[in-house]
Amino acid sequence: MKALILVGGVGSRLRPITHTSAKQLVPVANRTVLSYVLDSVKEAGITEVGIVVGATAAEIQASVGDGAEFGLDVTYIQQDAPRGLADAVLVSRDFLGDDPFVMYLGDNYVVDGIVDFVADFRRDSPAAQVMLARVADPRAFGVAELDENGRLTAVVEKPQDPRSDLAIVGVYAFGPQVHEAVAGIRPSWRNELEITDALQWLVDQGHEVGSTVIDRYWKDVASVTDILEMNRHLLESLETRIDGEVDEASELVGRVVVEAGAKISGSRIVGPAVIGPDTVVQDSYVGPFTSIEGNCRVALSEIQYSIVLRGASIEGVARVEDSVIGRETEVNAAPRASTAHRLVLGDHSRVQVPV
Repeated sequence: MKALILVGGVGSRLRPITHTSAKQLVPVANRTVLSYVLDSVKEAGITEVGIVVGATAAEIQASVGDGAEFGLDVTYIQQDAPRGLADAVLVSRDFLGDDPFVMYLGDNYVVDGIVDFVADFRRDSPAAQVMLARVADPRAFGVAELDENGRLTAVVEKPQDPRSDLAIVGVYAFGPQVHEAVAGIRPSWRNELEITDALQWLVDQGHEVGSTVIDRYWKDVASVTDILEMNRHLLESLETRIDGEVDEASELVGRVVVEAGAKISGSRIVGPAVIGPDTVVQDSYVGPFTSIEGNCRVALSEIQYSIVLRGASIEGVARVEDSVIGRETEVNAAPRASTAHRLVLGDHSRVQVPV
């Protein structure tokens, strides 16, 4: 069985962060979103992986390489434009052959992975299997309707009047029948080949499409709010580890990771929080649900519920919260009083914040 991971999107809702970085490479709990997807594929016993790339191909390849770091054998497949999920299957035909495969959207995160989902597909051998979750507002998703045996009977993309609360999570499994399906559909009003149309084609042609309904945490990482929520969730499972330097004037409370080369002085760190390698935290407060990547500097500042990317500097700032700070960004004090700041900054930004 193979895996097809889709990372071709541009991540417009994550700008300005995604002006200079693929959204699948944004670090959450100091690991990229894509790395969690690759881990899930490996845990499910799949090692042959195709990654469908677009405009950010060079970044993705630099991050993942040949896949050996993840125990995978990775092949890159170029999609010249984001023409829909079904088009990604079309352009991957040579890689996939007639083998069954899992298709996993590279900006999705499913807690506890896809082991059970893959096992369901392998056991029942339907033409396709969809992962579903109940949501409060299905209108933003592909929505599935099931029969009494859990088989798909209909699927509608972003319906205005949903007939079900079962949203399609960004994980699918397919047999070779899907290739006939994607060749048999036409572009939607968005001028994209929709995977929901391919699923409906399979149903209409009498093929079995199974489902796995999950009740655990999952997240489609599409916005800054999504990234911060995923960061909080992942940090909940953090285990304390101190590989860097922490002086006697500092206090660590709760589950805190201090990576090798990091230096904490005169500061209070309240977990769950992770301080990346070679990062300096001086005379500062780092509050819960904060992840700071490597080679950062936090001095005379307070920050919590935030993500700080590699090489950023925060100095003399009274309070930063619910923020994503881009790579090589500088956040400095400005001579004006303020209480709290919420920031979403692109890489190499420079901002003066009143103190």
